[in-house]
Amino acid sequence: MNEVNIPQHVGIIMDGNRRWAKQQGKKSVEGHYAGANRIIELAKYIFKRDVKYLSIYAFSTENFKRDLEEVNYLMGLVVKFFNEKAKELEEENIKVVFSGRREPLSDKVWNIMQEVTERTKDNTGGVLNVCLNYGGRFELVDAFNKAKTSGEEITVENFGKYLYQEMPDLDFVIRTSGEQRLSNFLLWQSSYAELYFPKVYFPDFDEKEFELAIEEYNSRKRRFGGN
Repeated sequence: MNEVNIPQHVGIIMDGNRRWAKQQGKKSVEGHYAGANRIIELAKYIFKRDVKYLSIYAFSTENFKRDLEEVNYLMGLVVKFFNEKAKELEEENIKVVFSGRREPLSDKVWNIMQEVTERTKDNTGGVLNVCLNYGGRFELVDAFNKAKTSGEEITVENFGKYLYQEMPDLDFVIRTSGEQRLSNFLLWQSSYAELYFPKVYFPDFDEKEFELAIEEYNSRKRRFGGN
């Protein structure tokens, strides 16, 4: 039996929540709630498969352009989600970090982010990087501005420490719903990542779907610019 190659760092663009809701005859906010409920069980499974880092695209900077009612619901869902799941994340030994800008997040959202970061900072069972109010171009600009004040020469090798989170590059990026683009997600980190675009909407992206993704990942030959 061939040994299964497990990516060290997986990124998931959690797309299709609203279309899933429409397909189910539900309101779009119910799709977001279903997607949020999917995250923890999926993360637990992924870390048990020996993935070390999982980055999820929870809310982009561009998402603030959506209808105000939907944005307010999503921000409230962030608070509700982490209030309810912080204890479970602790018990599962999952460390939570966040990538993104502070503004224009409310104090309520920012405070729960800080709280869950503090509560899980010593956990060692896997790192869940939540990209919230995140944009890849913003991250690069912010990193460059931070790096240029350091006084050291900026190189490909040291630039990563100026990003929102210092972690290994992405090995594998999954975007659910069939859309085939990165949408400003971890642009620096995904430079050599394998990309996978299953048609399933995120609320239905379960453990079985992840195993199909791993099969696809193992069918690829990563060359990093070589032959």
